[in-house]
Amino acid sequence: MRCIPSPRLSFDTASLVLLAVVSTTAVAADVQATQAASSIGAAANAIAPAKVAWPYVNTGLPRDPQLEQLLDQILARMTLGQKVAQMIQPEIGYLSLAQMRKYGFGSYLNGGNTAPYGKKRAPVSVWLKYADEMYEASVDASQDGSRIPAIWGTDAMHGHSNVFGATLFPHNIGLGAARDPELIHRIGVATAKEVAATGIEWSFAPTVAVVRDDRWGRTYESYSEDPAIVQAYAGQMVSGLQGTLAQDFLQGAGRIATAKHFVGDGGTEKGVDRGDTLIDEQGLRDIHAAGYKTAIAAGVQSVMVSFNSWNGKRLHGHQYLLTDVLKTQMGFDGFVVSDWNGHTFVEGCDLTQCAGAINAGVDVLMVPEHFEAFYHNTIRQVEQGLIPQSRIDDAVRRFLRAKIRWGLLQRGKPSSRAESQQTEFNSDAHKALAREAVRKSLVLLKNNQQLLPLSPKSRILVAGDGADNIAKQAGGWSVSWQGTDNSNADFPNATSVYQGIRQQVEAAGGKVELAVDGDYQHKPDVAVVVIGENPYAEWFGDIQQLAYQQGDKQDLALLRKLKQQGIPVVTVFLSGRPLWVNPELNASDAFVAAWLPGSEGQGVADVLLRDAKGKVQYDFHGKLSFSWPRSDQQFVLNHGDTAYDPLFAYGYGLTYLDRNELPLLPEQSAATATQQQNTDGQIPLFLRNLAPGLAFALTDSSGSAVTVTTPFGVSTDGKSLTMQSVNLSYQEDARQLRWDAAQSAKASLRFRKAAAAKDYVAAKVLRLNIRLDQQVPANLQLAVLCDAAGLCQRQLSLSETLATFNPGVWQLLEVALDCAAQPALTQQLQDAVVFSASGRLSLAVADVVLADNNVATDAKVIKLGCAPAQARLQPAALKPTAFWSRPPAR
Repeated sequence: MRCIPSPRLSFDTASLVLLAVVSTTAVAADVQATQAASSIGAAANAIAPAKVAWPYVNTGLPRDPQLEQLLDQILARMTLGQKVAQMIQPEIGYLSLAQMRKYGFGSYLNGGNTAPYGKKRAPVSVWLKYADEMYEASVDASQDGSRIPAIWGTDAMHGHSNVFGATLFPHNIGLGAARDPELIHRIGVATAKEVAATGIEWSFAPTVAVVRDDRWGRTYESYSEDPAIVQAYAGQMVSGLQGTLAQDFLQGAGRIATAKHFVGDGGTEKGVDRGDTLIDEQGLRDIHAAGYKTAIAAGVQSVMVSFNSWNGKRLHGHQYLLTDVLKTQMGFDGFVVSDWNGHTFVEGCDLTQCAGAINAGVDVLMVPEHFEAFYHNTIRQVEQGLIPQSRIDDAVRRFLRAKIRWGLLQRGKPSSRAESQQTEFNSDAHKALAREAVRKSLVLLKNNQQLLPLSPKSRILVAGDGADNIAKQAGGWSVSWQGTDNSNADFPNATSVYQGIRQQVEAAGGKVELAVDGDYQHKPDVAVVVIGENPYAEWFGDIQQLAYQQGDKQDLALLRKLKQQGIPVVTVFLSGRPLWVNPELNASDAFVAAWLPGSEGQGVADVLLRDAKGKVQYDFHGKLSFSWPRSDQQFVLNHGDTAYDPLFAYGYGLTYLDRNELPLLPEQSAATATQQQNTDGQIPLFLRNLAPGLAFALTDSSGSAVTVTTPFGVSTDGKSLTMQSVNLSYQEDARQLRWDAAQSAKASLRFRKAAAAKDYVAAKVLRLNIRLDQQVPANLQLAVLCDAAGLCQRQLSLSETLATFNPGVWQLLEVALDCAAQPALTQQLQDAVVFSASGRLSLAVADVVLADNNVATDAKVIKLGCAPAQARLQPAALKPTAFWSRPPAR
């Protein structure tokens, strides 16, 4: 029997309890909180009075007495350990079947770079097989006594976007330009069906951020800078994913949806990911919470907490917003899930424990890697009275309520479910829907002399590095997290913009030629040049200025080259945000903002080209949902601002009926050169991401290095040195280095071009986080600021220092560089930091910066003073090895 709340619903309580839960030998003491714990928790959880009213949202899901009675019975039979296990969500790159069987975790996830068994191109059948295995492990009562099935969560960001071969819809920024809530609902339905085909029950979507500063690397995840569009879309996407209340809610292919990230994620100061949103409570409510009103009203079952702070206080520990506002005033009766290790930002918390987040109202903790320690520490904190038993019971009740509403206790293992056996994954209907969404999302910014639409009977050159590049048109959150390691082969069912144009031109009898660099064989009648941003995702995509290709105007040179040859130019611009492109606009006769259209490049061709009979196939439909900057310094530019002066205003978008002629625009950039030295005295080398101009270089004992700039792992295919991404505070903000053989090898942060020593040698210290994962050999050396001849500002042995480290524990290390005997580095620098060793070793590094002496004042910092003498690095012959890139095991 399905457990859909309804006035006519009845439960077979006994059978559900037997199916659902748990060992009946649970000791009552394990479930009961002491009066002392309750009183301590009540004091800790005292809710501040509301400053601004957040109106109650009627979800349309009244509490069903029979469901609540069932939950009472289930909770009464659960041990404390079983309850805590329900609250913890590991990641499949770290979680084994044996661990799931042992602990009975309530859920698990795959990160953006992780697929079942580490197979990036795993087909649907492999995802479904993995779902079955985890399901069966979670209901195996052999060790923990639990029989409550786990559910699998995934980032289905624009379609089932982690899965090889899925239909990829335009990213949210493009959908916002479509101005079509009904389209959003249909996309939600299609996405849910593709997620269902893999056996996954839970989608971490939709993002309902309202972005106010386009420097944020997640701008494309937002529908609009206007809260009205986000509010109109959020409920439609939720009802598409979950099903509609009183109709097909959580039935069939309906998946549990997640409104994220609560709240203010799009409003951080300077667009810094996970930064601080400085706004009063009314603004937070009216702007940034707009999408949650309709999402909750549509019955969304999950809300994900945001990484950001609100006026200095982290959301993951914000009990007023999570409990008083979201759960009480807004009437949200689903469960609150944290973001990836988001609890670590809360004061008093770390990777392995966080009473503060749980007490604040987080119900399910996303703990990708350190879930075992987190499990045991949480139990201990409850026993110590730091977390009230009532808070644990409320969290588990909320999570189980959503599971039962979805019908998890009756549906059986994933492959046995009817919706997992359907054949709509990447179906023709879904591809047609995505193609429609592409057509509706395109915004025409310029069409001088009515160049568009083009005749398919003409001779067309298609140029630019985005022309036949599906990875670029899909953007981040596409098969992999950042999308930077993808090729067309990773999108087997997709069509590039060039392929879409070619199909229609050749069918109509025209000629089409692909030349990425514009060097054609036959002079064309017109050139379609597809350019734009390379893929990125959260915080790797944060930028400091809005000028497109500042300092490296390769695409502008291509446009100008074609124009100088008398060829009319249509620019198709791929981007995750509006950018200052005045020079590129001037060099184009027509300019189309195509955003990140996803897998169906034919949708672009549908609008650019007439049909074979010369008729318009589809007119431009899209209108800007983000204001387009007039200046490269207009970082905060939003509809309704008092000093609103965009180049193209919110709502702008030409059609083929318009006769606008865009005049030449000013091309002078207002941006000043980025200063290498930060105002706080730090020069970042590897801080969440590689600093510009740096790469990781891995070398063995022979001589030449292979450089790596992506956030993904690199292997020497069984040779002496490997590297993969791991986590410190952020997702993949650290790198683990492994020496696996006796021969010498080194890993360095290398300048991609030789750097002037004078720009770096003034630094007083090197500061980094380091984690020892394996016993350190006696010959581990660290060298800092080295030239091509091997002369270094500082070189020392780390073996003795690291031998005192506890394995698996991060430690802040500071190395003095301003020693009296330091050498005079007159040559250009080759490496910023070098680790060299031989023998077996595994260590991880993060947050590598050069700094002045005033940065590290924490008593926990290990400081290495000056050595009596400097030395040259021992020369190492570097032989090319078979390096290959792969997603990290997460």
